[in-house]
Amino acid sequence: MQLRTDYTLGDIPFSEYPRPQLKRESFLNLNGKWRFGKASKDDISATADREILVPFSPETAASGLTGDFELSDFEKLIYEREVVLGSDMLKGVTLIHFGAVDQECDVFWNGSLVGHHRGGFTPFTIDVTAVAVKGENILRVECIDSTEKSEGARGKQSSNRGQYWYTKQSGIWQTVWMESAPADHIKSLRITPDYFKSEVTVESDCEAKQTITVFDGGDVIIEEKFEKKITLKYSFDAWSPEDPKLYTFKIVTDSGDEIKSYFGVRSFGVARDSRGKQRLTLNGKPYFFNGVLDQGYWPEGLLTPPSNEAMFEELKMLKKMGFNMVRKHIKLEPMLWYYYCDVLGLTVWQDFVNGGGEYKFLHVAALPFLGFHHKDNDYKFFARESKEGRAEFINAVYETVSALYNVPSIAVWVPFNEGWGQFDSKEITDLVKSLDSTRIIDSVSGWHDQGVGKTELLSLHTYYTKLKVPKDRRPVVLSEFGGYSLKVDGHVFCDKEFGYKTFKTKEDLQSAVEILYLKKLKPLIKKGLCGAVYTQVSDVEEEINGLVTYDRKVQKVDTEFMKRINSEIDSEANSIE
Repeated sequence: MQLRTDYTLGDIPFSEYPRPQLKRESFLNLNGKWRFGKASKDDISATADREILVPFSPETAASGLTGDFELSDFEKLIYEREVVLGSDMLKGVTLIHFGAVDQECDVFWNGSLVGHHRGGFTPFTIDVTAVAVKGENILRVECIDSTEKSEGARGKQSSNRGQYWYTKQSGIWQTVWMESAPADHIKSLRITPDYFKSEVTVESDCEAKQTITVFDGGDVIIEEKFEKKITLKYSFDAWSPEDPKLYTFKIVTDSGDEIKSYFGVRSFGVARDSRGKQRLTLNGKPYFFNGVLDQGYWPEGLLTPPSNEAMFEELKMLKKMGFNMVRKHIKLEPMLWYYYCDVLGLTVWQDFVNGGGEYKFLHVAALPFLGFHHKDNDYKFFARESKEGRAEFINAVYETVSALYNVPSIAVWVPFNEGWGQFDSKEITDLVKSLDSTRIIDSVSGWHDQGVGKTELLSLHTYYTKLKVPKDRRPVVLSEFGGYSLKVDGHVFCDKEFGYKTFKTKEDLQSAVEILYLKKLKPLIKKGLCGAVYTQVSDVEEEINGLVTYDRKVQKVDTEFMKRINSEIDSEANSIE
């Protein structure tokens, strides 16, 4: 059954400015209709003879392609379109930005190769100043995607879809856009809040002198000049899910660049409570992170949501249900998704995207349940023999942290999940900590834990066994649990069904959820449980354990019901000092 949401795609999907933390007036959205085709990898003269709606992958219904589309390992995708530039887009530098292209691509401008990127989930920028002209230009993007055969980042995509593996996709799947700026411009910002000192450090890579103006609503609270780096001191209100306070600011450079951005002031950490138990903290106080696993899949777009509105409405639903956290599972979202979390007040546990060789169920999933643990420097055991594949993951760590460092709501980095593509987790954890010391790291989520001192969390996935809090010197979290399933006729992807525990009626499902939270999970909070991640937000293909159906048309768990449950969890957590 071909499911769809009720959201409208539009002629130019995702027309809003896509990067709210480094926003310019100069903006040209390149989403919409492109010429499209596929050819053998070595065919340099191949043409694009079909039409596709960017940024939807050709395997999706939203792309506009008819029939089943499949890209083989020996083919490439070809995207082409005209881009008409005025003089306003040719001042100083002319830049083209890609939100995400799966997995590897070459970018051509007016016939010249201007850039290459490998990594299907991270954003990248290409400078086309030298080849861009006023009037009509030709943009061409060629993509190669070999899914698991490349050993690069692929997330939950599989050539053999089923259960918790989903339909593979390829090519451009996030917004493509352009802007122009002075030659000496702000390429990146690094915003580091310090809640305890009530200050925020802003670093800009522009060489020119700059003026920063900070606003609280419509009121100017700070205006100062600086070069490259400034520490702003003020009696800032804290950001939290209960009060998601954000401050906006603009920077104007002497070179003529002007950008707008925002920040929130908060601190995530680990500390002992009055009983001596290790707790996760927000702004210096014990905080229970109560959230939902979010795969970020949609029936008509797969990894690409149908619209910005769809993303916002889903997050708003979770907030109304009383959750304070979303675990973004093995995927990076468009930057506006993170902005919505910042605005609504939802903390984010952000997974890195896995890769590696063949997923070996016995090694990765079965043996841990039998009590066998394995060192993750055994690359063959974890299907990480490829040196190039490991290097690509490390490069993606740099790109991911760089892209998302400024997001106030991100509380936790999750480098590895359930052993998929896991390797050298201690060294990877140390790398992430060196890049960002302001957040908690859950280096090994689920199993194949490498021991005390190698991660900040003991991170458990519990679906079939009793919920418990093992003795450990680290904070303990249930980074996955639940997974309760309910089939809603007329709103399922196919006849096959997967879930961890199945129920026949909504009433039975809600009764089981209430017992799970209030009888099984709630008592563990005083015993040291620091966070819980319920599986999951929505159904995805044949995995039907969502709070809502895959097409987002039926909510299986009522908002007020879930809000009452979460209120009781909050009350228990707030009694911890």
